[in-house]
Amino acid sequence: MESLVANLAAGDSNEPAFHKESSRLQPGGEETAVLTILVVEDEPLFAQTLKHLIELNPLYIVTDIAVDSMEAIASAEERKPDLALVDLQLAHGSSGFSVAAKLNELGVACLFTSGKAPSFPVPDLALGCLLKPFSQEDLVRTLKAAEDIIRGREAVRPSRPENLRIYADEETAEEAASSTMLPTPDHSMARRTMRDRVARLWRHAHRRRSFG
Repeated sequence: MESLVANLAAGDSNEPAFHKESSRLQPGGEETAVLTILVVEDEPLFAQTLKHLIELNPLYIVTDIAVDSMEAIASAEERKPDLALVDLQLAHGSSGFSVAAKLNELGVACLFTSGKAPSFPVPDLALGCLLKPFSQEDLVRTLKAAEDIIRGREAVRPSRPENLRIYADEETAEEAASSTMLPTPDHSMARRTMRDRVARLWRHAHRRRSFG
């Protein structure tokens, strides 16, 4: 986190900005779509650092910063971001898994930012995961990869940082491997157990949000 915090500009506003524009005019008169991003992170300084670094690119705009599930869902419903960067451990006991599940229902693509990501791909919840700690360059290249996926553009694999996992790629690789080699019973059971744990975590967090 220190490598990111060090890049936070002095005097940067503590209030999240919200811009309604969906495109900007580039030199030469070409109009380019803006990528709107919701930051879901409960560490205030880290969240502000992310916002500052994201918006160094004039085509990326942070719509809001949310610290828990309730704030994230309310902001997404109001401001309809293209992408959400979601930490897995949030304020007030919120889970990034349950946040991503709800944001997906709202049509918002998610990318996890966490130091403790699941060991298996969860493409139904997120595009992938940027593993903490990460540098400014990692963030820049990750946002480019996420935008390529969202816009349906062909991704350039060498440009992706080493600590970025793209779940669709991992799932494709796993399917290819499973077609040539039968899994061992122990490996299959371990994967099922981990998937069940994530599913139970999501259901528990969802019930807490529904009845809390």
